[in-house]
Amino acid sequence: MPPDYETMLVVGAQEEHEQDAGHLTEALGIQPVVVPQMKRSINFSEDRRAYLKLKEIIARFKPDIVHTHAAKSGTLGRLAAKACKVPVIVHTFHGHVFHSYFNPLKTKAFIQIERWLANQSSGIVAISDIQKSELSATYKICPEKKIEVIPLGMDLDKFSVDLEDKRASFRKQYFIADDEVAVGIIGRIVPVKNHVLFIAAAAQAVADGNKKIRFIVVGDGDMRTQMEQACQEAGLDYTYWPESQRVATVTCTSWRMDVDTVMAGLDIVMLTSHNEGTPLSMIEAQAAGKPVVCTRVGGVADVIKEGVTGFITPPGDTAALSEALLQLYANKEQREAFGIAGQAFAQQAFSYQRLVGDMDNYYKRLLANTKAGRKKMMA
Repeated sequence: MPPDYETMLVVGAQEEHEQDAGHLTEALGIQPVVVPQMKRSINFSEDRRAYLKLKEIIARFKPDIVHTHAAKSGTLGRLAAKACKVPVIVHTFHGHVFHSYFNPLKTKAFIQIERWLANQSSGIVAISDIQKSELSATYKICPEKKIEVIPLGMDLDKFSVDLEDKRASFRKQYFIADDEVAVGIIGRIVPVKNHVLFIAAAAQAVADGNKKIRFIVVGDGDMRTQMEQACQEAGLDYTYWPESQRVATVTCTSWRMDVDTVMAGLDIVMLTSHNEGTPLSMIEAQAAGKPVVCTRVGGVADVIKEGVTGFITPPGDTAALSEALLQLYANKEQREAFGIAGQAFAQQAFSYQRLVGDMDNYYKRLLANTKAGRKKMMA
């Protein structure tokens, strides 16, 4: 957004199961300000220290806009911005924690907190129409008129260049033959992502033993042990690549930063989550020309053209998920047609150029309601 905006990016500390995203800011020449006390997990002592640190940063930078993301940083950031009398306070819900994360009592508490925080905010950004409906009508976080829908935007160009070389490199590394169909799932291995459903669908897909198909899990997390147990119980040959580099029906690669190479190497990309905001892996897969199969949760239906770029199945329905997967496995022409349609759709709907324009217009409208003369923004 520079040069029109002077910006500062403030981030929390990376936790053990999270992938380091420092390469993204480094590639863009951005040096973020790190608040090590700000972490995903709740720790009242550390959270208070993070809040005080954020107040110091805001007081020094004097932003006209503070734009927060994610639950923890969204809470601490908005509290600090309000205490410092920042003119415009915006929060983006990339997803939410209102189901499939916590027990009912804790979930109710989070909803009440988010309602109060939304009341303190100048505006709320939802990344899909479905999410806007959930926030306003289902969970009543704030009135519909306070929510602006601004879909995600990314640099998708890398997903459409050097595809043959990237594909060959990825498949050679994991011993995937040219005639094998590689099916992947990408992301943190945590409860909400429901990798156990992915394994169940894989088990059904290979039940007759005559298919040339491999399943690739890209990512890591504290539920990997449960996923590995699910493989064992289903009788699926499994390997954790960092420890055992061999051919297996299911291969977990752990983290990889070169998602464009991963996507080039796969033939079908799946998502099996209990809950999602706007799933990046589905956008990236389509940008790379890959058909997708996923569960109908959160904002998934807003980023996929059902029956055109992929299939969407009922949440938790192993049979439907496996059936959709097998339809694509058996039909190369359909995979290619979905891939072509997906590339065009992703570039049109989710480019960073569109995102920057949308966000600029939104900021200007919010600033027009204040006396702020500058455009200094903290995210």
